Amino acid sequence: MSYIAESVDALSFRGGAADFWEYKGQEAILSGPYETGKTLAALYKLHSLLSLYPHSQALMVRKTYKSIKASAVATYEKKILFVPPDHPQSAVSRYGGESPEHYDYPNGSRLYVGGMDNADKFLSAEFDFIYVNQAEELLLDDWEKLMGRATGRAGNAPYTQIMGDCNPGPPSHWIRQRETLRLFESRHEDNPSLYDGSDWTAQGRKSLAILDSLTGVRYKRGRLGLWVAAEGQVYEYDPALHVVPRMRPEWQSRPKYRAIDFGYNNPFVCQWWVEDFDGSLIKYRELYMTGRTVRRHSDTIKALTGTERIVDTICDHDAEDRATLNENGIPTVPADKRITVGIEKVQERLAKDGRGKTRLLFVADSLVEVDGELRDKRQPLCTEDEFAMYVYPIGVDGKTQKEIPVDAYNHGMDTMRYMVMYKDGKQQLPPLLWG
Repeated sequence: MSYIAESVDALSFRGGAADFWEYKGQEAILSGPYETGKTLAALYKLHSLLSLYPHSQALMVRKTYKSIKASAVATYEKKILFVPPDHPQSAVSRYGGESPEHYDYPNGSRLYVGGMDNADKFLSAEFDFIYVNQAEELLLDDWEKLMGRATGRAGNAPYTQIMGDCNPGPPSHWIRQRETLRLFESRHEDNPSLYDGSDWTAQGRKSLAILDSLTGVRYKRGRLGLWVAAEGQVYEYDPALHVVPRMRPEWQSRPKYRAIDFGYNNPFVCQWWVEDFDGSLIKYRELYMTGRTVRRHSDTIKALTGTERIVDTICDHDAEDRATLNENGIPTVPADKRITVGIEKVQERLAKDGRGKTRLLFVADSLVEVDGELRDKRQPLCTEDEFAMYVYPIGVDGKTQKEIPVDAYNHGMDTMRYMVMYKDGKQQLPPLLWG
């Protein structure tokens, strides 16, 4: 049978992954730098538990359903089940078509799939096991809600567990502060595909060369596995405050805008923004892509925009590229590119107001397509990825020089600044005109 557990037993877990595999406490997360095999180890454990305990109920979840479908679900189907779930020889049945809802095991166990952006679908159920992919994306409130669904009341296994994998983040993250959570640390030497026990494999040398090319906080977290804050970070960005799970219905009729920063070897960025009734700006869609011409991007932008009414498209100043957009039906207005005042305006919007709210928001998973080359190089894939990388330079005296940020990882940052400068220097339209 395609899912047989001896394939699990044959896998050689090492270090933190081996300890994570054996642990039976209620809360466990496997942390570590990029490419240490965290997700695969967690999925193997989940699969093994479902195979071992008949009629057990489990949930595979991430911050959004879209993201788990493209990540953990794909790994589960390709590397755990080994054959397509709809293949005649597959022992695990898949339900839900291209958007899987659950998997049924021949022993009566069931694995549900969900996202915290639509948690009502599963928060009324009880589970023996819950697996959280990329747990650092969750709020503490999300984790505790899930804890309430894995209390042992399902009663199909000798113990219950909410487990997860994560990449390191800032040291203040709730994962590091939660006393009831057991955190296991994995390293590149623990991954058999990278290290054979005595030397690095060909894949290991290739992967480490990419990770060694990272810089700043991305190197410290992604290569060394350290929980560190970005030194000299320009903007205070907190997903708990600045990210919303989905586009809200009341925003559909509100005025919409686009902001564009040109690039070819560097990312071409197009952001779609909507203005709320209180003047807040929400980024609800993003194109962040290298290696494509402006003409090709213009076709994509028009297709994605569809029938949406765009008030203005605020654009970088390159005359030739702006002309190409205009020739292809995308008229533009030049951006106000002042850096220092623009940063101040963005910082004002990111800060909490008197209600504890922010006036700059980002819809989760608003990226329309992942740039495979950037992903393979472990570079930022969207504007939100740039926040931790966008920093002021450090002087020879070791102090942050808060003048002009380092000219790197700023393509989404610049585009966002264009949008904010456009709105904050422009008279607001009366809400009744847009009601």
